[in-house]
Amino acid sequence: MLILRQVKIPLSFFAEDEEDGIKSFIADAIPCNIRDIKELRILKKSVDARKKPDIFFNYTLQVSFAAENAILKKHPKKHIEIVRPKETVYTLPGKAPGGLTERPLIIGYGPAGMFAAYLLAVCGYAPIVFERGSAVEERAKAVETFFSTGVLSERTNVCFGEGGAGTFSDGKLNTLTKDRFGRQQFVLNTFHEFGADANITYDAKPHIGTDRLREILPNMRHRIEELGGEFHFDTEITGFHMTETGDGEKRISGLVTEGGEEYSSHFVLLAIGHSARDTIRSLYSKGIAMRGQEFAVGLRIEHPQEWLDQAQFGLSHPLLPRADYKLAGKSSMGRGVWTFCMCPGGTVVNSSSEQGLLSVNGMSSRLRDGKNCNSAVIAHVGEGDFDVSDPLAGIAFQEELEKRAFSLCGGKIPQQLFIDFKEGRDSSTYGAFSSDTGGLREFGRLDTIFSAGLKEALTEGIEEFGQKIKGFDREDAILSGVESRTSSPVHISREEDFQSPSLRGLYPCGEGAGYAGGIMSAAVDGLRCAERIAQDMIDGL
Repeated sequence: MLILRQVKIPLSFFAEDEEDGIKSFIADAIPCNIRDIKELRILKKSVDARKKPDIFFNYTLQVSFAAENAILKKHPKKHIEIVRPKETVYTLPGKAPGGLTERPLIIGYGPAGMFAAYLLAVCGYAPIVFERGSAVEERAKAVETFFSTGVLSERTNVCFGEGGAGTFSDGKLNTLTKDRFGRQQFVLNTFHEFGADANITYDAKPHIGTDRLREILPNMRHRIEELGGEFHFDTEITGFHMTETGDGEKRISGLVTEGGEEYSSHFVLLAIGHSARDTIRSLYSKGIAMRGQEFAVGLRIEHPQEWLDQAQFGLSHPLLPRADYKLAGKSSMGRGVWTFCMCPGGTVVNSSSEQGLLSVNGMSSRLRDGKNCNSAVIAHVGEGDFDVSDPLAGIAFQEELEKRAFSLCGGKIPQQLFIDFKEGRDSSTYGAFSSDTGGLREFGRLDTIFSAGLKEALTEGIEEFGQKIKGFDREDAILSGVESRTSSPVHISREEDFQSPSLRGLYPCGEGAGYAGGIMSAAVDGLRCAERIAQDMIDGL
């Protein structure tokens, strides 16, 4: 088995079957007899459309040849790099030893809590999971009711419930961090094992889709239960039990649920997500160390997907994915502006989780076959917008924006065409295309909810992006708001051993604690914390 890197194949080379096209190209490029290619596996794949209409696929491949030594000797090592494989394989923590008298407790079951629970279950630690929202089957019903009627459940919604906010999102799994220990590939392989398409294990921008996530989550949950894990959905944690050592150090010793049930453990993972504001305030009042941090807010922008496909690729082909983008710039006043969570063929959804407040997000199905694409256009906020030294000031800033957004249209998603946002006037009708939303919508003056500086930055950002993708700043681009929960406005402190300095045995984790910014990074942080908990439980014997 050999690894082939930098395999750059023109789109025009392919007829219909991708694998046949790759084999034919390799046979010509090495060269070798195509019959000598015994097995082929795609390890990485990306699209290069920088010189459209000349479009290429870039591959990293694992290939088995009939005579590999001969291939290595005669290949001139130009263009395609051929090497022996050196695969980074994730190493599981050791199995739980006999004699353990405690079980780890996990608060929150988004990506961080989910992968922490899965790893601990696989290794025999029998975790107990608490999630304020419902299991995904009931959660999906509550979300659909909200989209169609506007009746919100504060317990089970787009933000709270099995899978966390990622369940009702695009399901993107790309990240910019290196995978030195194989954790990211473990996450991808695990999702595939429980039902995701195989291409997520090698695509440069892996994507599951919210529809497929709803199928995967029960499969993963059932496996955790088979391995001894336990779930308590629709259950909030209302208190901690603590002990104090002789030197004044506080250590967690258990949890109390809203129903008064008590669970003892000295190992508690805190994976609450970025929208659990009541929990964050409660933790702060109890002296849990945290600090405020800067983040970004803005709007969702919709365009026709067909326009974007043409703008990015200049042609259509059955092997091409739906086009996407990632853009960044700066306003004239120096405020950073960028796109975030881009959803090809997606839908803008009402992601509110509290009465009287409104926030939006984007999601796509596995096929990304919606008529529109959307992404957040967000601008940096921090000192000058709110008091970053106050750990809770960022939350208050978010809430004020969401309150204004809610008030615009009585809880419906407020929308405005870009030209009207820019000129500061009402929109009355859509332009050449209409919006695709999950939730009730109505035209409203989105420009009025932002400060002058933020409105200016968002306007200038969209116009700058129009220089990078012609038509991005078209007058009838549809804006929806407000996009306010791009990341946690709070960073809950933890030491190098992943424990809170103010409450030992509490392991702050994932996006809500400020250690991640998406499904993949949150899942990886969940694995890291679970690895540490497993080691600490063994050391505590």
